[in-house]
Amino acid sequence: MLSRTLVLGGTRSGKSAHAEGMLPADAPVRYLATARRRPDDVEWSARIDAHRARRPPSWATLEDADVAAVVRAGGGPLLVDDLATWLTGVLDDAGAWDAPAVPPAVGTAVDELVAAVAAAPGRVVLVSAEVGLGVVPGTRAGRLFRDELGALNAALAAVCDEVTLLVAGLPLRLK
Repeated sequence: MLSRTLVLGGTRSGKSAHAEGMLPADAPVRYLATARRRPDDVEWSARIDAHRARRPPSWATLEDADVAAVVRAGGGPLLVDDLATWLTGVLDDAGAWDAPAVPPAVGTAVDELVAAVAAAPGRVVLVSAEVGLGVVPGTRAGRLFRDELGALNAALAAVCDEVTLLVAGLPLRLK
């Protein structure tokens, strides 16, 4: 059985639903939601609520920013959705958007996550956005995010047993 899977895809590609379908709907699964709620953004809250509503009742939702610690802890199948929003929070917390260079805290968080996934004690399915197929972003923040997420995805792909890319709802097995 594959123990570590990375599911990549663009916006509305079906990556989350595909990842959810990889785990049993009738068994306990830990679902680590990485999106941070923002009280001033009703539309974002509605997206979070829609994701939560489609999860099976036997699944436990965790909302914890320390993804690496949750992965290391084990405790049954784990789905992490999604790493692009997790990385956004890491970049926010490190003050990376206005820093002249990527703060070391970003690399540390990424390294800890990749190491945790490499040593995961059980089934882990990770969802992340694929942002490297488009044009070069016109802003420094956009380029920073694209570059850091691309590096994170590549590092995770190297330690995962399986990597799938979703395009227009269709899964393409890469590894």
